[in-house]
Amino acid sequence: MNSSGYPMKAEKEKTVFRIQCPGCQKVLWIDPVTQQVIRSEKGKRKKGTLDDLLVQEKKKREGFERKFKATSEMQKERKKKAREIFEKALMNIDKEDTE
Repeated sequence: MNSSGYPMKAEKEKTVFRIQCPGCQKVLWIDPVTQQVIRSEKGKRKKGTLDDLLVQEKKKREGFERKFKATSEMQKERKKKAREIFEKALMNIDKEDTE
């Protein structure tokens, strides 16, 4: 190190950054000179209990059911609007025929 506390050029070239992803816990080693990943390691997954897995699956199922109901309701609304538009078009045709 020089007097300012910063690594000298020769020391900088040897420095490697170790970065860990907070989400997946994957670890990357990056060379600051080439700015490339030198090495990577898979993160360690947290092992859950059976109860945790059951709760997680129940939440997924509830989410799927909610999405299914919402999709079903949207489809019903589309059919209703299409029927209304069709009926209006038929009425307009009948009015044109009588005139």
